[in-house]
Amino acid sequence: MTSSQEDLDPRQASDASPLLHDQAHHHDEPDSHNGDLLTTAETRNLARGLSQRHLSMLGIAGAIGTGLFLGLGGAVQSGGPLGALLGYATIGLVVCAVQFALGETAALLPVTGSFVRHAEFLVDPALGVALGWNLVYGNCLSIPSEITAICVLFQFWTDANPAIFIVLFIALTVVVGFARIRVFGEVEYVFAWMKTLLVVFLVLLGVIIASGGIPGTPATGFKYWRDPGPFVEFIAPGRLGQFLGYWQALTGAVFSFAGVESIAMAAAETQNPRKAIPAACKQVFLRIFLFYMLAIFVVGLLVASNDPRLDGSSGTAAQSPFVIAASAAGIPLVPSIVNAVVITSAWSASNQALLSGTRVLYGLALKGQAPRVFLRTTRWGTPYMCVLVFVGGMMLSFLSLSSDAITVFWWFVDLTAAGVLVSWTAILGNHIRMRKAFKVQGIPESRLPWYNWWTEYSSHAALVMCVTILLTSGFAVFTPGNWDASQFVSSYLDIPLVAGAYFLWKNWKKTRIVPLKQIPISAALEQAEGSV
Repeated sequence: MTSSQEDLDPRQASDASPLLHDQAHHHDEPDSHNGDLLTTAETRNLARGLSQRHLSMLGIAGAIGTGLFLGLGGAVQSGGPLGALLGYATIGLVVCAVQFALGETAALLPVTGSFVRHAEFLVDPALGVALGWNLVYGNCLSIPSEITAICVLFQFWTDANPAIFIVLFIALTVVVGFARIRVFGEVEYVFAWMKTLLVVFLVLLGVIIASGGIPGTPATGFKYWRDPGPFVEFIAPGRLGQFLGYWQALTGAVFSFAGVESIAMAAAETQNPRKAIPAACKQVFLRIFLFYMLAIFVVGLLVASNDPRLDGSSGTAAQSPFVIAASAAGIPLVPSIVNAVVITSAWSASNQALLSGTRVLYGLALKGQAPRVFLRTTRWGTPYMCVLVFVGGMMLSFLSLSSDAITVFWWFVDLTAAGVLVSWTAILGNHIRMRKAFKVQGIPESRLPWYNWWTEYSSHAALVMCVTILLTSGFAVFTPGNWDASQFVSSYLDIPLVAGAYFLWKNWKKTRIVPLKQIPISAALEQAEGSV
């Protein structure tokens, strides 16, 4: 080891090794911002109830949701079957880079709050604060958006008062939120399997329909790839329009993959996180990529890009391309099956938003960046004061009672959408800084608990891609006749929010970008190697 504590300034050197302190803290007292990476509070007060089995399915549960079951038709509509396939493949490669970057960083620094806390130590404490509060805000709005989506989905079957479903699913979410972390893991494990089985069923059903396996239904094969064609001319004519169609499908694919980054949020509540998180990152990427690529390919066989049924904005199973194809083939049960599983998907997403948001808020409180009251936990390790904050946010679901539920749903989605790209950008930036710190301090990168030689290059490429998509995701609103205020907000709101929070905290606390020589890599490696 060529780097030692002399590389750190005195304040960081005294506290960075060992990273896990032995002094006692009261359960509601935050550890000061003094270089701690894994604090006594989180190791003592949070229970390690998640296993690798839970983490692997947790990422799948987060990424397979309404975007896959309902949103693939929109991708085919804007990009055509080949344009949509290429768009999803491109984002799939970006997600691969994000997952491996997160896995490498989290294996070295398995802390509550994941990439939010990583940013604090690898980039700038102010960036960690900005990302953290942005995630708290985003997840606080995501939960009522999912509960509102559930109300919309139930309208497929009944006109009953939506307040019934709001109260029911708020209660269910609160129960899971206050329960032991293992209960959350088991609930999401079951949901992930349900969604996985539905994806497999729908893909197989789609292949059967496309090949003419349903009596009385002609085979479609690659019919829709020939007419109306593999690409759609979006906004502009010719090759430019086809490229813009691909790009529109690509930007939509980002939000379909959203959620894969959540698997490391509860690192301090995971058994053997230095092995479990990398394994889960690898497994989740392979499964999600396979599911989405198969699904988008089959959808391109089932429905034409100019099918008017894809224009539906009901938000129910009726707009699913799988349901459209099954209904045309005379299979009556598929719409209700899809709607039921999408309801569980929406509730699963609200559970994940609650886990992610509460653990980030707890992580902020650990460093004195949120009120210390949020450090209070139950005797079984649930940060209950953090959960109560999000229970308050759930009350926003009742806005749908005085306005159309689908309208309220899109309000919330518009306010949280771009946060996915901000999170991915942060994960990649953290990883690049970590790798640079290894080089500057003369430490072999192969000493990382999980090391992949190619991630140094993939993180740079994916970072450029994420920033490009973030800046161009709302390009359609700037074209003649296509201005849409809500779309503009959804595409760009997070940029000034995060930037404003960053500079506000930076000026208030006088933080600075952490010099590469002062990132406590040696101390982190000592703890990692000592835990093997």
